[in-house]
Amino acid sequence: MTNQGILVVAEIAGGKVSPVTHEALALAHKLQPKLGGGVAALAIGAVSDAVAKSLISHGATKVYAVSAPGLAAYSPDAYVQVVQQVIAKANPRLVLLGQTDIGRDLAPKAAFHLKATLTMDCVDLGVEGAAIRATKPVYGGNAQAIYESAAALHMATIRPKAFEAMPANDAAHGVVEQVSVTIDQSKVKVKTLEMKKEQAQGLRLEDAPVVISGGRGLGGPEPFVKLEELAKILGGAVGASRAVCDAGWQPVAKQVGLTGKTVTPDLYIAVAISGASQHMAGCSGAKNIVAINKDKDSSIFKESRFGVVGAWEEVLPAFTEMCRELRGA
Repeated sequence: MTNQGILVVAEIAGGKVSPVTHEALALAHKLQPKLGGGVAALAIGAVSDAVAKSLISHGATKVYAVSAPGLAAYSPDAYVQVVQQVIAKANPRLVLLGQTDIGRDLAPKAAFHLKATLTMDCVDLGVEGAAIRATKPVYGGNAQAIYESAAALHMATIRPKAFEAMPANDAAHGVVEQVSVTIDQSKVKVKTLEMKKEQAQGLRLEDAPVVISGGRGLGGPEPFVKLEELAKILGGAVGASRAVCDAGWQPVAKQVGLTGKTVTPDLYIAVAISGASQHMAGCSGAKNIVAINKDKDSSIFKESRFGVVGAWEEVLPAFTEMCRELRGA
């Protein structure tokens, strides 16, 4: 039987569907007319009615729900078996996952066992004739490569925020099928012993309309207090470059870039950031980039709509005070 349709492997956290899953469903709807079949979602773990409704309202016409014991938390070896069995049942042409911690781990494992082709970290997907065409950043984000696959089964992970989710349609109808799977426990080599959640304060970096990021040029962790002050005035969040996170000045959760988070705010303010391609890969989708850097030749200015050449110690306080006056904060 010819493979048809698209299957989105959903991510569920805290009883809610991850935004990147909704983005994948929107992409699936765009590609479905050329691939045939339908748009289905695979939900693993605690699959509540709310989770199924969320998937259907964002575009899934069918939800494969797998609620076997021990699957509430991500288990690499068990999830691979689930994905294999559901794909054998659904027979899709394309499988989409998010380029997240889970997606990065699960997609290659599943593709290997399924003998499927795979493209990671996609920022665009299309169909050309019999081939699926995937676009992804390469060389540290300095270029984009296009890969084509005419294989019977292709898998892809998509970069968060690279695609826009469709508005929820609460009137949408879909089918929820409870799927029984068999987990070979002898193949489950990795087990979760403990999970520790870091308490997040304020806006999530990915959701903030304004992001103020600091780089190594700040000289230490102390100046980030000033960035937090500006973020509070503008209703935004604070990010950081990889060098800052590697130095331990800020938690890794705040890293923006190729190996960090991708953000698409209305306003991105880069303070003492040089503008290396790896960092810009995470913020190039911002509607407006403002740079503050004392080096007039810094590459960040090539990417910015507005730029201020000067020491951040002088520019930032004045800028913050002006913002405070304008906002009446």
